Amino acid sequence: MSKLAILGGEKVRQKPFSPWPLYSENDKARVLEVLESRNWGGYPFPNRFASEFAQKFADYHGAKYGCTVVNGTVSLTVALRAAGTKFGDEVILPAYTWDGTATAVLDAGCVPIFADVDPDTYCLDIEDVRRKITPRTRAVMPVHLAMRFADMDALLDLAREKDLIVIEDAAHVHGGFYKGRGAGSMGDVGSFSLQTSKLMTSGEGGIVITSRLDCYEMIQSLVNCGRASETDQYGKRPTGCNYRLSEFQAAVLLGQLEMLPELTERRIRNAARLSAALAQIPGIRPLPVQAALTTEPIYCYVFQYRPSEPPSEAPVQRDMFVAALDAEGVPADGRFYDPVYRSDLFHASPADFPQLELGREEPVDYRTFHCPVAERAAYHESVWLPQFVLLGDENDVDEIARAVEKVARNLADLENADPKLAALKSMSRAERPKIEKRNY
Repeated sequence: MSKLAILGGEKVRQKPFSPWPLYSENDKARVLEVLESRNWGGYPFPNRFASEFAQKFADYHGAKYGCTVVNGTVSLTVALRAAGTKFGDEVILPAYTWDGTATAVLDAGCVPIFADVDPDTYCLDIEDVRRKITPRTRAVMPVHLAMRFADMDALLDLAREKDLIVIEDAAHVHGGFYKGRGAGSMGDVGSFSLQTSKLMTSGEGGIVITSRLDCYEMIQSLVNCGRASETDQYGKRPTGCNYRLSEFQAAVLLGQLEMLPELTERRIRNAARLSAALAQIPGIRPLPVQAALTTEPIYCYVFQYRPSEPPSEAPVQRDMFVAALDAEGVPADGRFYDPVYRSDLFHASPADFPQLELGREEPVDYRTFHCPVAERAAYHESVWLPQFVLLGDENDVDEIARAVEKVARNLADLENADPKLAALKSMSRAERPKIEKRNY
């Protein structure tokens, strides 16, 4: 093959991929309608478009109720509080996720406890969850990651056995279905992000769905400054905040939901083609098919870089591989997430979060956590491609595969390459905004 682009050769991909986000003429009309109405905010609550979108989104995923919120981190905090967690309760979640999953637990007054992930899905390892359960454990928060779901059958069985709350972090999986059940509808409450990079977006935003009326009423009250919910059958009056979504955002989200089925099918079709091609390349492993998925959501297409075993001993490290792939015109990331307990963005001390030492001889020390699968994924193995690269045609997919193959078959040329070429890809998420403006 020709010389690698990172070393001065011609790159495989010459044109940009599909722009993101996408919008339609209907979106323009709805936004203009909101503008001219002068009813722009989230009050009266739930406002017209916010109420319409929340119900349609909940229906789509098989839940009874939905409530929009300002972002997908707040949605997790609200979900935990609504489902009944109390100050000092432990919540088990995967180590390999965005920091916001854990900071939401802290903001709810709870204690994040990190479990490892499955090497084929990068979602919660249910047996490690079982090992992490203590008398303080009140909830489990599975994160459906990138393009795979946690093993919800096993997790729900364990939750019933141990009387645990299940809060689904479904930030990546809008429109995904597990054995015919919609994302976010299987646990007590489901939480979705609507941030710019997500499969549905209003720039920022989130939504919470549930089929438990008691949770729904609490969610509405928490989001709407503590006011009574629409139904108010349970009569609870929590101290709430203003977490309401604006009508401009809700107007855009209705269009995002309209486009979701067609875009989901397009990503599924293109991902299958890409997986078939990558499976033929030495040292590259697509994530195995997850038979339980009846509709596959693909927030990011993830594959594994495995030129050696273990990958940490490969002569060319994953970050250099990713930098070379990016140089070929295929936007790629490797250190997409750190294990949260190692993240520069996760600052959890008893001085700021007293629940970490409440009733304990020693406070929780996150420096003692070690989740080897999560660490392998974060620092040596995972390669993340943004979902918009799958919105084109077969030629676009084939160019991605050719770029991966070009780099994988020319690793020897990278063995002595200047490590500075991979410097950006090896930076933490806290450091990158100083240099990189891409929003994945």
